Amino acid sequence: MKWRKFNGDLLNQPIVQAVENAIKRETEKGFRLKVCIGTDSQVKGHETEFATVIVFLREGHGGFMFIHNEKTTHQYSIKERMLVEVAKSIEIAYELCNLFTAYHVDMEVHADINTNPSFKSNDALKEAMGYILGMGFAFKAKPEAFASSSCANKVVN
Repeated sequence: MKWRKFNGDLLNQPIVQAVENAIKRETEKGFRLKVCIGTDSQVKGHETEFATVIVFLREGHGGFMFIHNEKTTHQYSIKERMLVEVAKSIEIAYELCNLFTAYHVDMEVHADINTNPSFKSNDALKEAMGYILGMGFAFKAKPEAFASSSCANKVVN
């Protein structure tokens, strides 16, 4: 899996190592961190592109993120696509959760799913929430899910 910074620089190490280095660097500077993980997707013709982000928030001092993009030609229903987004976020959250525990960093998984029943993505809300909470992770949906609905949304081509 290739990860990059927002400026396009590739992370030339495994994501677990890059995240641990970022946590060490930021905490040594005295910042208290919170991490939000989210995925968004966009369908263009026969392709669906997913963007997963790991957003590091420095309490009161902005933040930064790591980004992973991938494309597929698989055709999804809207509900299936929402649940694939959640699965991608959970996959990386699970890979990193021991690090967050070891360094006392709070983490949330953000789902780009609307809490308003009049939106199509709402069909996936119960399953997504159950999936995320069942894994033991904190959960946010729209409009509070900025990692997926704002950050990942900006980097999905």
